[in-house]
Amino acid sequence: MRATFSTLFTSTLLLLGASGAQAAITDSARLYKNPACACCDGYARHLESKGIDVEIIDDQDLGQIKMDAGIPRGQGSCHTVMLGDYIIEGHVPFAAIEKLLEERPDIDGISLAGMPQGTPGMPGTQQAPYEIMSFEGSETSPFLTL
Repeated sequence: MRATFSTLFTSTLLLLGASGAQAAITDSARLYKNPACACCDGYARHLESKGIDVEIIDDQDLGQIKMDAGIPRGQGSCHTVMLGDYIIEGHVPFAAIEKLLEERPDIDGISLAGMPQGTPGMPGTQQAPYEIMSFEGSETSPFLTL
């Protein structure tokens, strides 16, 4: 009887832990991009493959969107994603998004400046480590290197 209770208790804890981790992943996002940018569509497909419903908003004034979102100078990319309470700027690999949503730091968001080869939505293979930055206001700091 004691072994059965122990097994049930452990199984329940595992299930609760799994559901807690799953709950950390938000299920919808808005991706702002230029209508002609195909790599942004590729990034949206990447998020969708991870179970996130992506609303793509084609918008010509991305500069204003980035300014309103508080993207720090030098951290911009070709698209901006609003995901839950966070801003994801650029072709940020999903591993960084998972870390962000699991840890829930008190920041505005994370960014991967430019359009590095091999990132989700971008062709080619990774040429250098991806330096994902966190940002709060105009301040940036290292978040994760992949």
